[in-house]
Amino acid sequence: MKTNKSPSLSDVYTIITNRIIEHLEKGVVPWRQPWTDAGLPKNLITGKPYRGINVWLLASLNYSQNYFLSFKQVQDIGATVKKGEKSQEVVFWKWIEKETSDMVVEEEKQKKIPMLRYYRVFNIAQCEGIPKEKIPVVVERKNNPIERCEKILEEMPLRPKIQHLEQKAYYRKSDDVINMPRMETFDSIENYYGTLFHEVLHSTGHAQRLNRRELIRGFRFASEDYAIEELTAEMGASYLKSYSGIPIEKLENNAAYIQSWLERLKKDKKCIVYASSQAQKATDYILNVRIEEKEVELADQTLEEGKPSDRRAKLQATREGKQDKSIEEERSNAILP
Repeated sequence: MKTNKSPSLSDVYTIITNRIIEHLEKGVVPWRQPWTDAGLPKNLITGKPYRGINVWLLASLNYSQNYFLSFKQVQDIGATVKKGEKSQEVVFWKWIEKETSDMVVEEEKQKKIPMLRYYRVFNIAQCEGIPKEKIPVVVERKNNPIERCEKILEEMPLRPKIQHLEQKAYYRKSDDVINMPRMETFDSIENYYGTLFHEVLHSTGHAQRLNRRELIRGFRFASEDYAIEELTAEMGASYLKSYSGIPIEKLENNAAYIQSWLERLKKDKKCIVYASSQAQKATDYILNVRIEEKEVELADQTLEEGKPSDRRAKLQATREGKQDKSIEEERSNAILP
């Protein structure tokens, strides 16, 4: 797969950040774009899903099917790219060997450092002559999205305690607790799970899980750590909502929100790539995704039929008003909305 010859690290960050800024300036938030019907962006030939910032870059193009391939892959299957079609960047990390000083021991002379690189891909809709057998058949989603949401929560490793004691949504790292308003008080069940996923994403940064520095170090409102942690939670929650089949709402009349991210990304070119990487790690953790030799595998874990989960039983008790209403008045310094 041919890549650009020598893009500098700063150039790659700039290319990707500028692409996101283009969307924001048009009033579109890429990580909130729906791709439930189009599916997760994948490579048509290898079948591997794209990861990190690539998910948002490719999904925001709004193709009917999110299957992509490189120019060489197009040629290899005897197809062609339609005249006038433009490619989309896909980024990846490449390990580069760096020579160290002769003063160090022999084993340490070769040091590998990660460098950000990119190549280009086309959507199948931009191509002609792709053999029909290569294009997967579109299958209508029949899963109940709420059941899938519950399944995601039930199968999360070391899931934090989820309680419904206050009409506020937050994650408190001091005792590893998520508080949610009662389900029936939300405008829709989809909004309930969207809010809950946001708080669950925050919880993945706990020291017993991913030990994410933006959460662990503590931060002030509007600080750099706060902004990155919030962007990580928002992108990850959007991923989980789409994964579970919940349509992502379009942001309307929210110019202030969009402008705030425009300002942030224009100041820090690395912010969006870094935050999306953290969001990917967090969703991998929640979904029990294993990374082994650069392969992505989703652990197929199913609940025992007929056996109610602890999470569902507690949720039912909450809805029936049977849960204890007592709550600590004092909170730790890290309560994340």
